[in-house]
Amino acid sequence: MPAADLGSVTTVWSALMAEVMIGIDPHKSSHTAVAIGSGEEPLGELQVHACPSQAGTLLAWAAAWPERTWAVEGAAGLGHLLAQQLVAAGEQVLDVPPKLAARVRLLQAGDTNKNDPNDAFSVAVAALRSPAKRPVLAEDHAAVLKVWAKRHRDLARARNQAACRLHAVLCDLVPGGHGREISAGQAARILERVTPAGAVARARCELAAEFLTDIRRLDAQLRDTTKKLAAAVKASGTSLTGIFGVGPVIAGTVIGDVRQVFRFPSRDHFAACNGTAPVEVSSGGRKACRLSLRGNRRLNHAIHMAAVTQIRHKHSQGRAYYERKLAEGGGSPGSVETLVMRILLWPALSVAL
Repeated sequence: MPAADLGSVTTVWSALMAEVMIGIDPHKSSHTAVAIGSGEEPLGELQVHACPSQAGTLLAWAAAWPERTWAVEGAAGLGHLLAQQLVAAGEQVLDVPPKLAARVRLLQAGDTNKNDPNDAFSVAVAALRSPAKRPVLAEDHAAVLKVWAKRHRDLARARNQAACRLHAVLCDLVPGGHGREISAGQAARILERVTPAGAVARARCELAAEFLTDIRRLDAQLRDTTKKLAAAVKASGTSLTGIFGVGPVIAGTVIGDVRQVFRFPSRDHFAACNGTAPVEVSSGGRKACRLSLRGNRRLNHAIHMAAVTQIRHKHSQGRAYYERKLAEGGGSPGSVETLVMRILLWPALSVAL
């Protein structure tokens, strides 16, 4: 599109775009902002310290451009607080993935040195030219689900780590160790039967007892977090939990990451986002597809767990679909995941969000 046709970007790209794009490269201690026009010409630059007045300082500086849109790199990461402050002030804010901004910086002509002003300029250009805009929305109840879903994941990882370390110590105390997943009660009974012979064995018993204490503490925290997550999911009024295999943890993960389903024009776009859409690897006359390793892996894992749950129960719709695909000779580990996402999860999301 010629530069002359970009005089009123707002009318072409709706309310998400304006005649001035302000790119922000956020950091822990400072934020750098660069304003550009519709022809990518630099209009101004400012660096502010990360402090309570950061948003006010940026808004005062940008007052010269009433028709403006902000583009924050990684608005779900380091730029999250600043992006939310700008949204709360009534500003239009776009989220720019760091990878997209990096590609712009590497491919642009002229000065491509890696510094904050150049990064902020690349963020602004990426937001200005990208056909897929990602507006930043004010946090709602979905953010609550995301907080508790993340807390649950972190506790589960810590619990698994403590259990693995306990397994390793038990292998040095008991021949063969414990062959299966271990609970706090099983570990306590095993340690009660161990009679340490020597200082080394006593040290290992003490270490195992500490790991056991960690597991009990983490189990209690997991139960408490699960209750909070279940209450938050119930308060959301979602219908996702009506899908067989989708409990509060999976529902909280999906809603927390998706937030607004209107971001996806169709279920195919959503499949590409969560990695359940097959990836074509064709060459010449050979047409082939494989499972995708792209997309949001948290969403992918949540869908996978729902799929596995359905496979394990013969009365589920997923199990019937999976057996039919196996009988047709087309069964694969991704078959039932495709069912859960496309036939069950997507329609529920369309209604629930």
